[in-house]
Amino acid sequence: MKLRAERSSRLQAGWLVLAVALLGAAQVPGCRSALPASTGGLGGGRHASDPHDWVRFGWDVGRSSAPAVDMGVTAANVDSLVRQQVSLDGTVDASAIYLHGVTVKGATHDVFFVTTTYGKTIALDADSGTVLWEYTPPGYAGWAGTAQITTATPVADPDRAHLYAAAPDGRIRKLAVADGSVSWATAITLLPSREKIASSLNYLGGRVVATTGGYIGDAPPYQGHVAILDAATGQLLHVWNALCSDTLRLLVPSGCAQSDAAIWGRAGAVIDSATGDIYVATGNALWDGLTNWGDATLELNADATALLGNYTPSNTAQLDATDADIGSTSPVLLGGGLVVQGGKDGNIRLLDWASMAGAAPHKGGEAQLVSTPSGTDLFTAPAVLKGGATTWLFAADNGGTAAWTLSGGQLAQAWKNGNGGTSPVVVDGLVFVYGPGGGLRVYDALSGNQVANLACGRGHWNSPIVVDGRIALPEGNANNHATSGVLDIWRLP
Repeated sequence: MKLRAERSSRLQAGWLVLAVALLGAAQVPGCRSALPASTGGLGGGRHASDPHDWVRFGWDVGRSSAPAVDMGVTAANVDSLVRQQVSLDGTVDASAIYLHGVTVKGATHDVFFVTTTYGKTIALDADSGTVLWEYTPPGYAGWAGTAQITTATPVADPDRAHLYAAAPDGRIRKLAVADGSVSWATAITLLPSREKIASSLNYLGGRVVATTGGYIGDAPPYQGHVAILDAATGQLLHVWNALCSDTLRLLVPSGCAQSDAAIWGRAGAVIDSATGDIYVATGNALWDGLTNWGDATLELNADATALLGNYTPSNTAQLDATDADIGSTSPVLLGGGLVVQGGKDGNIRLLDWASMAGAAPHKGGEAQLVSTPSGTDLFTAPAVLKGGATTWLFAADNGGTAAWTLSGGQLAQAWKNGNGGTSPVVVDGLVFVYGPGGGLRVYDALSGNQVANLACGRGHWNSPIVVDGRIALPEGNANNHATSGVLDIWRLP
């Protein structure tokens, strides 16, 4: 995962909504002016007709980032959104999550939750921006301002009364939605100074799924691994190590002869909702197809106790040697047995996963190879939209944003532009892409025509959520080691 100076790096189920969006896009200029900033506590905005939760990075367990429900922000009203900038006690180099109509401190609120780079988890009223509570993990003063960080997005429990958040001490904590109190705290690493919780948390079937990577510079020893925790008790149920994978427990990192194989893509563990199987991608490390799985796309069973499928590029040794690992982004589930895997070498690989099944090693054998939007490193999580019989893939890198459709088992580019961005989300026929240099661009999903550019500041891996007539987007870069930050909230007037 060595970052060479680290290049800071529904459509709705019915296509009628998309057709309306496309018609609207044809009536507007290619780029609209950035909206003016607002700094005051704004009143409640107009919500979508039915409220929804956004409980994890990527919307669903498969990280599609494309809700098939009406969220109330459309091409017709996006220009009317008004921004509030909320000051935070930390930088959120991740995404927010959201619960509507939950009880916090004895009153009902719509709430955004964020976790800062130094592990503070903050609950904010989505209508006013007011901080409702803030949880600070023990030991915060010891790592605040240092390079020991987390960039993990929390995940909410289906009970809507709890959420799970990471901190730089290597622990996952179960927090009460009502007041931020802690039910349990469980370590998923024995060396938090080397093993970083970079990726977003996931949840399925009463279990929290987390992954580990390393810090910039890949100082050994560490091993990327998948950790499965019991959501009720916090018990660490299972661990699967990408190196020394025959050891199914937390490793003292120096006890494994190999180091690295970070699982650090923004989406972390991607889960097949039908089977519960877990898909991850690993960073630079030895690949031997036996017990060491660097630079690989891997399918594990729901318990993370068995390897069900695997892939590595035919030039895996070269990728490792040149810091061009595929683990910079997580696997993407297109459906129909197809998986997409990007990487730092500027390639997006379409994989027929049936040919990658089993624990026996699979090297090469891609169904198709296409370029990332600008031919450079892919550090973001692509979005997948299924509308009728058509599957769409959207991705952004440092130098561009692009869309493809899946036809005949192959990806065909639908549109592309030269605007870089982070992980896109696709909502109400629109694609929302944050540019780390500033600005949240909004595109018509079918045509790629730009509908709006919402003004905001600089960032890094931050990405938006769009829910209940609001957009939430954190600003700031974890690598600046700041203990303050900003959350932008746009609302309908």
